Amino acid sequence: RVLTFFKVFTLSSRLSVNPVSLLSSSSGQYTGQSGLFRRPKHGSLPELDLRYLQCTCCWRSRVPVAGLETLNAALTSASEPCTGDDSGPLDDRYTSGQRDAILLLLNTASPAELAGVKLLRGRKSLNIVEYRTKNGPFTTLESVVNVPLLKHKSAVVVFNAILHPVKKEKRVRIQLAKFIRPEVDRSWLENANSIVSIVCGTNKIAWANVDRGMTVLEWQQKECPNFLTGTYTASAYLNDVSAVVSLLPSADFFIVEKPSISVQNTTLFPVMAHMRTVEAMLFALLEPKNSVPDSNIPPRVLNMMRTGVGRHFGLIVGECRTSGAQTVRQLMTESVTQKVPRINFPPELLARYRNHFQMGSRRGGEELCDALLQALAFFELLSQSSS
Repeated sequence: RVLTFFKVFTLSSRLSVNPVSLLSSSSGQYTGQSGLFRRPKHGSLPELDLRYLQCTCCWRSRVPVAGLETLNAALTSASEPCTGDDSGPLDDRYTSGQRDAILLLLNTASPAELAGVKLLRGRKSLNIVEYRTKNGPFTTLESVVNVPLLKHKSAVVVFNAILHPVKKEKRVRIQLAKFIRPEVDRSWLENANSIVSIVCGTNKIAWANVDRGMTVLEWQQKECPNFLTGTYTASAYLNDVSAVVSLLPSADFFIVEKPSISVQNTTLFPVMAHMRTVEAMLFALLEPKNSVPDSNIPPRVLNMMRTGVGRHFGLIVGECRTSGAQTVRQLMTESVTQKVPRINFPPELLARYRNHFQMGSRRGGEELCDALLQALAFFELLSQSSS
């Protein structure tokens, strides 16, 4: 009997089969009351580990392998096979409203919109569009499984993702301290009643005077005829910048945009040198002359990084800052239509600039847009970091 057991065990190891099943399927002389696997009165053989097959319908139930009926039935009754409820008709799993919502998206969404749904990236979204173009719109949920690469289980996942989309968009809070230079104490910034935001362009300088109540007090720009024309002359640059400084209103802080032109881009070196020159002149002309340095007196002129403002308004695409004209138009519209807008415009400024930032306009309002957005970003980032 022992020799027979080892022969069966060796054969079952090669075939990956439970040895009990082989013995139970053979003649009954070893499986009866005096069989080899009957627990003797004195001592016992080691416990046998049952082997199971995984249910591919629900992946939760375990089905015991055949041929173990001679063992304790209580061991196998704990896990019942899947009843197959998940494999019923797809239309019976959802309400009429849910079915309409699913079919509406599958019948009208573009490949790019379908790719945003779980499991529909790549070829599956294209297969859906091709199928509905060739066979017409989907009328039932069950008809969706006719799409190549989209079967019953994956269709259920897709339908649930359509009904319960996951909000992946998470806005990252930007700290104001990372984009203000030089570093100043936060209390000084919080005590500011108004600021003047200044942005330099290739042929003009724009500024926006905004108070803590998010009201635009002044918003304009001035042409600088000596910028980037002919041979650089320091005195000519100084005359243009001084003319602008003489028009600026008083404020607690002057926020000058820090351009984000890379030093590695040699083709834009003249523009970078121009921006740095005007920036240095603005600092020199706007900063008060203190005979004795005092740490209790904050600097009046600060730099704000252009990239920080762009990220705050979602204007960064790749590594480039896009135009803020559309954002400014939206802010101007909200100032009239909403009770609590992000920023308030006086009626005269709305009338002056209502057609200034249209698409294709040659008025050159980019500097005006950037100056306003920089002022708004300053107060909003300051409020977020304080809270």
